[in-house]
Amino acid sequence: MITIDRYTPECRREWDDFTAASRNATFIFDRGYMEYHADRFSDFSLMARDAKGHLMAILPACREGSVLYSHRGLTYGSWLLPSRRCDALDMLDIFATMREFLRANGITSLIYKTIPYIYTQQPAEEDRYALFVAGARLSCSLVSSVVDLTDPIPFDQGSRQRARKAQQLPGVSMGRSEAFGPFWDVLTELLSSRYGSKPVHSLSEIELLRSRFPKNIELFTATESGGEILAGVVIYRCGQVAHSQYTAASPRGKELSVLPGLYRSIMDHYAAQGLRWFDFGTSNEDGGRRVNEGLLRQKCSYGGRAVTYDTYTLDI
Repeated sequence: MITIDRYTPECRREWDDFTAASRNATFIFDRGYMEYHADRFSDFSLMARDAKGHLMAILPACREGSVLYSHRGLTYGSWLLPSRRCDALDMLDIFATMREFLRANGITSLIYKTIPYIYTQQPAEEDRYALFVAGARLSCSLVSSVVDLTDPIPFDQGSRQRARKAQQLPGVSMGRSEAFGPFWDVLTELLSSRYGSKPVHSLSEIELLRSRFPKNIELFTATESGGEILAGVVIYRCGQVAHSQYTAASPRGKELSVLPGLYRSIMDHYAAQGLRWFDFGTSNEDGGRRVNEGLLRQKCSYGGRAVTYDTYTLDI
């Protein structure tokens, strides 16, 4: 018999230990990451246990009215599974018990983000089958551009030439950096002028997360000899994936076309460390119904090919 309860702060160590050993979790599911923006979301994370009280699966989630989301503050997030236990039959039972639990708590629908397969250490799509059996419908699909670092599709000719030229620019260095503040100025100016928006994370938030997860959050920059940042990329290192979380170039950086060279050096860096995937991130607008064609073509010119970030809606 499976039971489901809400996460409470008393369960934090159990949650984090389970996440660290999970076959489909990344560091963003650690409570130290999830709770940096706890004031923005009403946490309603779930914990499923077997008849002996052993933890079988956990679901990072938040609630808004009668809707449960998994989790609005995270890029992806589904039932996190242990390294060995919990098969498709178990997941069917978890979904059935979850629906009963959610009905009893006045929740009428579930908006469920799945985890792209590149982020899993072992196959973990039991939830996708359970969603199908439960009658869930695909409500959002975002297309991300991903490179297999063990067998990469080469840069196209134009990007290859620009990358080589950028890496040979006199007085320009490319590599890891601690200059989050100066890069955030470049990023903020770019988002404000082009989109009228701002970064999802403030500088203080990204510095806090960086202090908590120094091995997972890294910044790479292209910098002139005088210290001016021409371009930068913030990377979330998630298991076998290096994910491009933020990318920006200054006007001079665009003029010099430094991004192809910077991306080339970043991918070479992670390939040498044995990572499998480089994820440029999604290129969508309007909930996936429209593609930013220029952005997608740019990523494809670097060898990126499609992996989808899918979200399902389940009536409870």
